[in-house]
This record gives sequence, structure tokens and C-alpha cells, in this order.
Amino acid sequence: MNGQEKDFLFSESVKAGKRIYYFDVKESKNGDRYISITESKRIMEEGAEYPRFTYEKHKLFLYKEDYDKFTAALDKVIDIARSGNIPEPEPEADMDDEKFDIEF
Repeated sequence: MNGQEKDFLFSESVKAGKRIYYFDVKESKNGDRYISITESKRIMEEGAEYPRFTYEKHKLFLYKEDYDKFTAALDKVIDIARSGNIPEPEPEADMDDEKFDIEF
């Protein structure tokens, strides 16, 4: 067993069309458990003489101190997506943290 397999504790996968989502429970060197979420998407390479598939992967790491906030936000957006009831925007709270935007 190599070092990468030692930190691996459990995995659950969800197949969704050309995508597979992996939810892995892992353990860091100091014994803390965390969740690794991976989206793997099958892509056919263009221009190849014979069809050739590659996989594009995106990872997200979720640490124990964020479990409750993450699941609360995910539950909220899933409920809104299912019901279609979009809540009114809340007024911005005065935050001490610096604001930032991320562009993708």
C-alpha cells in the first residue's frame, strides 16, 4: 500500500451521464478526516483519427470545520432549485472580512 492509499478511508460514486462524482473520505497525516469531492468528465478528443477519450477532473476539498456550513448552503440551494421559490435577497451584513471576487 503506498502513501496515497493509506489516507483513503471510504468512497461513494454517483454516475451522471458523461460525468462521475466521487465523494471520498480521507485522513491527513495528523489524523484529521476530510472529504474530497471529484468531478470526472469524459471528453472525446477532436481531430483524432480514431475516437479517443480523456477525462477532465475537478477537485474540491472540504474540511471538518466547514461541514455544517457547506451542508446548510447545499441543502438551501437544492430546496430552492426543487421548489423554484427564490427568496428575496438579504441586505448585506457589515462584514469584517475582506470581500473578494473570483472569476472563472
